[in-house]
Amino acid sequence: MSKRSRRRWRALVVLVLCLAVVTAGAWAASRFIDSSEILVREHCTAIVGTDSFRLAPDQAANAALISAVSLDRGLPARAASIGIATGIQESKLRNIDYGDEAGPDSRGLFQQRPSQGWGSEEQVMDPVYAANRFYQELEELVPDFEDLDITVAAQKVQRSAFPDAYADHEPEGRAYASALTGHSPAALNCVLKSPAEPGDAAAMSAALQDQLSSAQPQVSDDGRTATIPASGTRGWALVQWAVANADQFGITSASFGGQGWVRADHGWAPATGTDGAVTLTFAG
Repeated sequence: MSKRSRRRWRALVVLVLCLAVVTAGAWAASRFIDSSEILVREHCTAIVGTDSFRLAPDQAANAALISAVSLDRGLPARAASIGIATGIQESKLRNIDYGDEAGPDSRGLFQQRPSQGWGSEEQVMDPVYAANRFYQELEELVPDFEDLDITVAAQKVQRSAFPDAYADHEPEGRAYASALTGHSPAALNCVLKSPAEPGDAAAMSAALQDQLSSAQPQVSDDGRTATIPASGTRGWALVQWAVANADQFGITSASFGGQGWVRADHGWAPATGTDGAVTLTFAG
C-alpha cells in the first residue's frame, strides 16, 4: 500500500471514529433528556372538535372541581360551562387570596366578597364552598340560565364591573365542561412529568367525595389502585376528573370505557377491562 493510500485510509478511520463518537454523544444526550424529562412542559388540554384549550395542571384541577360540584348539585352541563368560564375570568382558575381596587376584599376562585354576603373569608377561600355558593346564586337568580348566553348568566350572578368579559372565555368553558361532565370522552389530556413522590389514593378519595358526594372510590389495601363504580357519561366525567387531578395525587394511569390515560405516555390509548368502573393507579 502506498503512503498516499495509507494516509487516505487513516483519514477514513479517523472520520468513522469521529462519527461514532458524535452519534454516541447524541444518543447519550437524548437518553439523558428523556430520563430527566427536562423538555416536558406540564399542561392540560381540552379538545372539542377542532378547538383546543390549554391550562396549567392546577387550573385544570380547579376546573374539574367546579364541574364536579355542578354534577353533585344535579345541574346540567351548561352550569359547568358557566362556572368554569366565570372562574377563568375572575381568578384564572386559581384560589387567590386578594382582590382588586373595585373589590379589595374579593377572594377565591370566583372573587366572592365577604362584605357582599358571600360568606366569611375562610369560607370563600374554600373552593368547594365557593363553587356551591356560585351555583346557589345561579339557580336562585337565573333559573333560565340554560337559555342564556354564558356571559349573561355569569353577569347576573357576579354583577361585575366588566359584564361582557365572561364572553371571552365561553369556548374554553364549554370545552372543559364538555369533557369534565362526561359528554366528550377522552377529550381532556394532561402532559405531566413522572411523580416526584408516592401517590395518595386516600387523599384523592376524600377530595372526590368532598366535591361529588355520591362518588364511592374503593381504594386497595396497599393504596396503589382505586376503582370508582360508574357507567356512561358519569364514568367519563370521573375518569377525566382523575386525569385533571393526576398531578396533585400522583395518579399514573386512569381508564374507563375502552380507553386509558397513561401518564408516562402523555395521552390516551385503547385499553381493555374498563367497563363499569373507573380504574386508577398511583405512583409507588
